[in-house]
Amino acid sequence: MRPADIVDREFEWTSLEDFATSKAPGLRVGLLYGRRRTGKSFLLRRLVRAVGGLYHMALEEEPYPALQRFAEHVADEVGVPAGALRFSDWEQALRTATGISASGTRGGVPLLVIDELPYLLSHPPGTSIPSVLQMLVDESRDNPGPPRRVIICGSALAVMSELLSGTKALRGRAELDLQLRSFEYRTAAEFYGVDDPETAFQLHAVLGGTPGYRDLLPFIPTRPEEIEQLVTATLLNPSHALFGEAAYLLREDPRVTDRALYHSVLTAIAGGARTPTAVGGVLGRDQRSLSHVLDVLTSSGFVVRDDDLLLQRRPRLRLADPVIAFHQLITEPRLATFEDRRTQDGWRDAAAGYESALLGPHFEQLARDWVRLYAGPDILGGTVGEVGSTVVNDQRGRAQHELDVVALAAGARRQANNPLIRVLGEAKATTTLRGPGDLARLERIRDVLAERGAQVQQARLLLFSRRGFVPELIELARNRSDVELVDLQRMYGP
Repeated sequence: MRPADIVDREFEWTSLEDFATSKAPGLRVGLLYGRRRTGKSFLLRRLVRAVGGLYHMALEEEPYPALQRFAEHVADEVGVPAGALRFSDWEQALRTATGISASGTRGGVPLLVIDELPYLLSHPPGTSIPSVLQMLVDESRDNPGPPRRVIICGSALAVMSELLSGTKALRGRAELDLQLRSFEYRTAAEFYGVDDPETAFQLHAVLGGTPGYRDLLPFIPTRPEEIEQLVTATLLNPSHALFGEAAYLLREDPRVTDRALYHSVLTAIAGGARTPTAVGGVLGRDQRSLSHVLDVLTSSGFVVRDDDLLLQRRPRLRLADPVIAFHQLITEPRLATFEDRRTQDGWRDAAAGYESALLGPHFEQLARDWVRLYAGPDILGGTVGEVGSTVVNDQRGRAQHELDVVALAAGARRQANNPLIRVLGEAKATTTLRGPGDLARLERIRDVLAERGAQVQQARLLLFSRRGFVPELIELARNRSDVELVDLQRMYGP
């Protein structure tokens, strides 16, 4: 049964509980990973508390003390004095620990959890842990014995995701491969206890849905006016942990060696360079020389490549983490100002960029998330599949339209010749109220796509506005079944 103090995470909890309590014989290995502060350790400690087992948190320490500290945890599990148990290597340690868990010395399920495994993998003999687990799993397949479960966990996405790749030792041996992601925007608002949609939107735009940040905040804003007070006290305060969070996240990936180059790529993307070619242009480099850098940033979860749903064209790049986006857009360009404690000067200088470059793209992404997660078939005209964006070239109108929201029908393939499109949408976070002209633009885009053979005759036209709509547009939408107006209240509503 999921503990009451866990917010959301129904799927993740069920997956972990089912794995840990399975009666299948033999040794089974599972992975749980996710970026820093997503609540992995919190979840695993609750799991061990609920079902039993041994939980061990690895630390960043020398190999020998790390092995002996593990021995002390195992000794405590079997009830022997500290120092009475010693291991010569990790094969002996893991054989002993999994054997003890199988015997159920203290009751509960036969479970061993090793949290923050990447710390142990950084130096020998800890580097042998995946191979030892492979050997134990293979031995168990020949002679299953009683149930035994091992969950390994880590925050370094690059390290954890590599454990099951290619010819790595655990390839084909792990039964559970679970990534713990940040909360989506509605769950984040619930987690923070923020009821006001505008406040919740801006809070998510600067902190995202990472639950671990809540404990670092001096207060939870309840009104939009308090967002400035919050960011100046935390993200823009050199004395606060969140001021250097972006740099810390980047340092967690061992593949990031030239930090100046990686920061420059992130800054270019944050500043509007949405393709590898554009990033190369900003940095004065050939795009091919940036392929490895972009691959690292993508696999580490810092950058997302969004394919155009309708066209065969290069994917567009965006920053996945709001804290990093805030740092690259707001803090980094004015670093000296904030380090000199001239916070208000820096914040006033950043105000325009905060609205257009940070809140604008974030609102567009939330509009896509709303279609994907919350808008039902009655609103969308049917069940939707992939949700994304596209660029529509209107040769007759001599215009290029960037369409913020496109939803294909369930089962429709992206970039097909005649896709069945359920939704065409546009999202604006500006202070201007949306009017009939915005609807006319969507209708024109629908006509252009129809001329190309796309199935858009029944497509719903969705207009998203952070500020609202003029009365004339509201009246038009009221009399049309193919038009939906979505403001922040509706995006955060039931």
